Amino acid sequence: MAQSKKTLHVKQIHSAIGCPETQHKTLKAIGLGRIGKESDLVDNDCTRGMIFKVKHLVEVTE
Repeated sequence: MAQSKKTLHVKQIHSAIGCPETQHKTLKAIGLGRIGKESDLVDNDCTRGMIFKVKHLVEVTE
């Protein structure tokens, strides 16, 4: 029986201008980079850690 992986839908809602370089790199790793871009990511601890780092810039739905 195959288990379906849970995913998180992440959308960038704020600009990263003025944010530290590490947050810019985290957004790129998530697949974002400009306002309005969206990405679907596997729900795991690593992904949730990246989202937590830029939580003030993104909107997350399960």
